[in-house]
Amino acid sequence: MQIPCPFCMQENAAAALVCAACSRDIAVPASLLAERDDLCRKRDAAREELSRAKHELEELKRGKKFRLAP
Repeated sequence: MQIPCPFCMQENAAAALVCAACSRDIAVPASLLAERDDLCRKRDAAREELSRAKHELEELKRGKKFRLAP
């Protein structure tokens, strides 16, 4: 399997650490992948919480009219 270098788009072996064409590092450390996955989970949780809050606000608006303070 080949993967493109994110910098020059040259195809490289999937296990390559450095691009054969531009010599830039293309391997992603496992710690960064874990951090990315954790941030994605947190982002998804925040989106769900925001969606629930929006839904609750809409329910409040439907139940009674109110003015938000400026």
